[in-house]
Amino acid sequence: MEKSTGGDAADTNPAARQSKIAEFLASHGGPFYELQARLKLLHANALQSGKRALIFVALAWGGPFFLGLPQSLSLDHEQGAYLADPGAWAKFFVAIAAFVLAEQQVERGLRTKLGQFARAPLIAPTSMPAAAHAVSVALKRRDSRLAELVCLALAGVAALLSFANFHTADISFWAVQHSADGNRITAAGWWSICISLPLFVFLFLRGVWRHFVWAQLLRKIAGLELRLVAAHPDGKGGLGFLSQYPNAYVFFVFGMSAAIAAAVMKHLLQESLSMTTFSMIMSGWLAIVIAFFAYPLSAFSKPLARLKEAGLLMLGVQATRFHRAAERKVLGRNVLADATPEPDEELADPSKLYDTTNKLSSVLISRGAVVPVAAAALIPFAVAGATRLPYKEVFSVLKKLLLL
Repeated sequence: MEKSTGGDAADTNPAARQSKIAEFLASHGGPFYELQARLKLLHANALQSGKRALIFVALAWGGPFFLGLPQSLSLDHEQGAYLADPGAWAKFFVAIAAFVLAEQQVERGLRTKLGQFARAPLIAPTSMPAAAHAVSVALKRRDSRLAELVCLALAGVAALLSFANFHTADISFWAVQHSADGNRITAAGWWSICISLPLFVFLFLRGVWRHFVWAQLLRKIAGLELRLVAAHPDGKGGLGFLSQYPNAYVFFVFGMSAAIAAAVMKHLLQESLSMTTFSMIMSGWLAIVIAFFAYPLSAFSKPLARLKEAGLLMLGVQATRFHRAAERKVLGRNVLADATPEPDEELADPSKLYDTTNKLSSVLISRGAVVPVAAAALIPFAVAGATRLPYKEVFSVLKKLLLL
C-alpha cells in the first residue's frame, strides 16, 4: 500500500521532482483502496479490475437475483420482474462493472498525460518545485478519508430515499409487494437498499471526486511557468496530448449514462416522452459530460492565448525584417525607404512558423478528441430511445450530436 506525503525527497532535486510529477496514480490510495488491499482484492502493482468488477456485480446485481428466486427467473415486465427491470441492469450490473473497469484505464491514461509534462519537459525548471508540491497535495486529496466518508454518507442518503420510494410505490414489483395495508419490501428489495444502491452511488461519487482532484491538479499546473511552443505542429502549443485525456473515462461515462438512460427508458415505456424531449435530454447530458472535462482543460486557454499573441508579435517582427531584406535584394531598395540605411543580413524565413502560430488554438477540448467519450455518453440513450421511438430518428439525433 502506498502512502503519499508532501514533504519528502522528491522536493530536493530536479530528477526526483520530475519523478514526482509522473507518480500520480488516480486509482490508488484512500480507505476503500486500503480495505480492498486487505481483502486481497487488489495489489499495489495490480488493480485486478476484471476480478473486482465480477465480485461487485455479483454483490450488487446477483444478491437481489438470488434472494428473489424463483420469481427472479421471470421475464414478465408487466409483473415487475427483476430480469425485466432496466434500472437494475443499468445500475447494479452495467454501471458498477463500468466504474470498476474504468479504474485501470483512468489511472494509465492520466499517468501518461501527466508524465508528458516531465518528459517534454513542458514545465520550466523554476516551476518544478511548485509542480511537485501540487502533485503531493493532489495525492493527499486523493487519499482523503473525509472525502470518502462524505461519498459513503451520500450513498446512505440515496439508500434512505430508495427506502422511502419503495414505501410509496403503488404497484408490486421485484423489490416491493404492494397491498391495501401497506407495502412490504422483499428480501431482494432490502438487499438493493442496503448493498446494491449504496455501492453504485459510492463508486460513482468516488470517481467524480477523484476526477475533481485531477482537475484541480491540472488547473494548478496551468498557472505555472510552462515551456510551450507557439509553432508546435499539434496546434496547441505542445499540449495537444492533454486534450485526449477525457477518453480515459470512456467506461466511467458509459456506466453513468447507462443508469440515467435506464431512468429515461422507464418514462419511454410509459409513453410519456416525445421525440423532442428525448433529443433535448440527450443534448443536455452531452453538454454536462463535455463541461465535466472542459473544466480542467479550460485553465490552459489563458497561457495558450498569451503564447499565440507573443508568438505572432515576435514572428511578425522577424517576418518584416526578412521580407524587407528580400525586397531590397530584388529592387535594390525598399519600396517605402527612408534615409536610414539598413544592413543586409541573412535571416531565416519565418512565414511557415507564422502561419502555424496563427492557427494555434487556445481551446484544448475538441470534437475529434472527445468522440469516444461522447459516444459512450450517448449510445445508452440511443439504445433506450430505440425501444419506443422511431429508431431512425433516434440514431439521426445521435449522429448529429456526435458530428457537432
